[in-house]
Amino acid sequence: MSKNYEHRKSRVVLKVIRADGTPVGGKGVKVEQVRHEFLFGCGGFDAVELVGGDIDGKSISAERKAFLQDRVDKIFALNNYATLPFYLARYESVEGEPDQNRVMAAAKYFEERGVFLKGHPLCWHTAWPVWLMKYSNNEILKKVIERIERDVIAYKGLIDSWDVINEVVIMPIFDKYDNAITRVCKEIGRVGMVREVFEAAVNANPHGTFLLNDFDLSTKYEILIDGCLQADIPIDVIGLQTHQHQGYKGAEWFYEVLERYEHFGLPLHFTENTLVSGDIMPDHIVDLNDWQVDEWPTTPSGEERQAREMVEIYEILFAHPSVEAITNWDPADGKWLKAPSGLLRADNSIKPVYEALMEKIKGDWWTKESLNTDENGEVTLSGFRGDYVISCKDKSQMFNLDGKNEKLTIVLE
Repeated sequence: MSKNYEHRKSRVVLKVIRADGTPVGGKGVKVEQVRHEFLFGCGGFDAVELVGGDIDGKSISAERKAFLQDRVDKIFALNNYATLPFYLARYESVEGEPDQNRVMAAAKYFEERGVFLKGHPLCWHTAWPVWLMKYSNNEILKKVIERIERDVIAYKGLIDSWDVINEVVIMPIFDKYDNAITRVCKEIGRVGMVREVFEAAVNANPHGTFLLNDFDLSTKYEILIDGCLQADIPIDVIGLQTHQHQGYKGAEWFYEVLERYEHFGLPLHFTENTLVSGDIMPDHIVDLNDWQVDEWPTTPSGEERQAREMVEIYEILFAHPSVEAITNWDPADGKWLKAPSGLLRADNSIKPVYEALMEKIKGDWWTKESLNTDENGEVTLSGFRGDYVISCKDKSQMFNLDGKNEKLTIVLE
């Protein structure tokens, strides 16, 4: 597969006029991209503490706040897409007391900065609260649906994209511990479970974008997706997790996954991507959560390997027309499983992977032009799709390059 990015670009004729309607003819203009249409993402969990305080709602220290602000600033100077946490065990550890104020504050913080948002997850058999276990299966399902409707409605306009249900392939056979969601999924089946939660999400926000998300990318997931689509379940996006704590899976593996999942005709989001910059987790570990270590340091050689491999992944996925989003799961080292899988080190210092992705996203895949209008005030732009600003002297205006228009009129004020 060639790494051709022309499908990420569009061409448009810009007609630049003044407020009185006269053309800005024969003038030099600067046109610069300010945001990609493609979603380059990262976990945005740190923003919840940054703007919402700690889990008890108490304010954090000035030192801690400055540390988190530095991390968030760096991560979202690179990325335009954040995932916010909705694990019910944390979000509603006490029944009827959701952590809405803190997470809502984080959502508004990102919206003000032009960062697109996704909530994760609305339903998952892991990280569900103990209080749910006291109910019957019918009552559990009712509670799940009520939770979905409540949160999708509450965040509508801020968060319109959701991982509706997470890791359904293993859900009914999960046996590490008893949990409410596995109980229900065993009773009504995988497709039945997906139907219930997706219908609740769509009813709550008919214009939302709803993902089915899984780490098991075997044929079992393909069978599940096919069953759901045959049942007319309104899945908008297929979510593909690619946690690679046991080493880079390789270009051929990614090509094979793309080939197997593109045939569904749905957009593909690589929702949880990780590559470690330290020692590789041993091959004999089946469930990544079983690898428990006191510390997992990053290394210079590992950082160079991580940067090289991550760039290859991004090049492959950005080149594929079915892919709409890539999320590097951990913003900094020491997060999930204490792995050195971040774009930053634990102290927020920048790793080679961050610099390498910056060269791609804001360099090779970024449009910035100095152009000259003709006598009619027209100029032709070809660039990567997304949001732009055009300026002439002290006047400027925003516009969107989305491939839907062959010509746009820009009023400089």
